[in-house]
Amino acid sequence: MNIAIIGDYDPHSATHPATGDALQHAAGALGITVSFDWIPTENIIPQFEIIRDHYDAYWIAPGSPYRDFAGVLHIIRYARENRIPTIGTCGGFQHMAIEFARHVLQLQDAEHAEYDPYASRLVVTPLSCSLVGQTLTIHITDPHSKTAKALPSDQLTARYYCNFGLNPDYQAMLHQHGFHIVGTDDQAEARILELADHPFFVATLFVPQTSSTAAYPHPLITGFLKSITTRT
Repeated sequence: MNIAIIGDYDPHSATHPATGDALQHAAGALGITVSFDWIPTENIIPQFEIIRDHYDAYWIAPGSPYRDFAGVLHIIRYARENRIPTIGTCGGFQHMAIEFARHVLQLQDAEHAEYDPYASRLVVTPLSCSLVGQTLTIHITDPHSKTAKALPSDQLTARYYCNFGLNPDYQAMLHQHGFHIVGTDDQAEARILELADHPFFVATLFVPQTSSTAAYPHPLITGFLKSITTRT
């Protein structure tokens, strides 16, 4: 099983080394072998055929702004349309929302405030309060979702490293068109998105990999790997 971690690797970021570790934790729990490579975002478009043919699944990693915004949206769209198992965390959540807004909702001017704070249609906006370093409760709102089936209960505590999230004005539109809000915070703002009718296309604003350990792999990441074994 080969996984492409899409992002611009920074060894000093707490979330980046934790991403690979969390994959190994989940693989160990499942008794499978997993290999992974970090794919710098500027390599996505020029090396797309190689990436497409070599990897079984994608993890859209934290660490935005990415060096190549268009490249990240390109591979997210490919994964969504071709039913490739994909998880996105933190910045991955934000860019999966932008891609869906542009190519499914046809909001071609959908933008991310981190790249263009003065854009007319900001689908991803600054959070009212920074969540960097905070651990908060997430409520699972759809008991039939893949997310709910992967988790042991309808609540979880989650750690964040982000300053941006989905603009609440677009929550209903995404949900109604199939990118379902399956997890929210105490204010009912979207914290987990899941694409209906896809083997695994889940975006979390929080960063599950930082709370994973070898003894207790994060169940959402274990669910991600299970979806790959089923597909392959």
